[in-house]
Amino acid sequence: MPTALASIATSYQLPAKEFEKQYKDHLSGFRNWEQLDHADKWVLFTQNIGTHLSIDEVSLSNGELYTILTNKAAHGTRGALVAMVAGTRSDDVAQVLSRIELIERTQVTEVTLDMSPAMERIVERSFPRARLVTDRFHVQQLISEAIQEVRMTFRREAIKTENESLIKAKANGERYMPKVYANGDTKKQLLARGRHLVFMPQSRWHESQRERATILFKEFPRIKQAYDLSMLFRGCYENASNKVEATILLEQWYAKVKASGLEEFILVADTIKAHQDTILNYFVNRSTNASAESFNAKLKGFRTLVRGVGDKKFFIFRICKIYG
Repeated sequence: MPTALASIATSYQLPAKEFEKQYKDHLSGFRNWEQLDHADKWVLFTQNIGTHLSIDEVSLSNGELYTILTNKAAHGTRGALVAMVAGTRSDDVAQVLSRIELIERTQVTEVTLDMSPAMERIVERSFPRARLVTDRFHVQQLISEAIQEVRMTFRREAIKTENESLIKAKANGERYMPKVYANGDTKKQLLARGRHLVFMPQSRWHESQRERATILFKEFPRIKQAYDLSMLFRGCYENASNKVEATILLEQWYAKVKASGLEEFILVADTIKAHQDTILNYFVNRSTNASAESFNAKLKGFRTLVRGVGDKKFFIFRICKIYG
């Protein structure tokens, strides 16, 4: 039970559990809530619709997903929640959103989202005039995963080689001594400790990372190649001021990826090409889905505060009282 309720319960000399029940059944207005019957399936606040929205999915409890539509203009406060629908099926979510008058839905000009085809279908069906904007950070996450796959391939090989050498040394009654680089890392450590530096531009490396990167890239040129491709892609977002410039930079990046022969990046490049139109829409207003991610974090924080989701409808009711 939240601390505030516990304090009130103490002042009225009621057991905490009894006060919680009284609050739920009589004080909160939960039992008379107009959306109570369907709250575990969907809730909708048509008055919160705006011109710029975000859509995302969140795990409410035990991995159960809900699709959440929020209004960016509310900045994660009261009035932010437009709709919350159980599941991620486009038909189900679109059916709930169709309850909003068409004239209001046509006033939506932009919706940010991740790369989910289901989310794209929801937006296309529900907001016919809205521009779809693929979130920049979801795209960059694909690049980060690609470079980590390259690094981890070498790390697994290093672990396997070290294990084999260790077993062989023990069989011969010898002590295994791994090679140590100038910065004190073994090959396995070098690859493990290089995890964070490959995410960052060189200007943000501190001295020990700079030394480690020099060794890492010399020993593993393919990691250096992957790092250069990731930084080049980052430059597409940072150096382009409009869709035309971004398109040119992306085409140059595609060519370098193809020339590199790195399968991890070729796969990512194909994915980005498939979503290029909505990715380029970022350069219209530079909108991201950060507001949706922030809202999801607030839901998870509230879930922790109330110690989990015991009664799903009551949990959603309290979310709606705060953000609806």
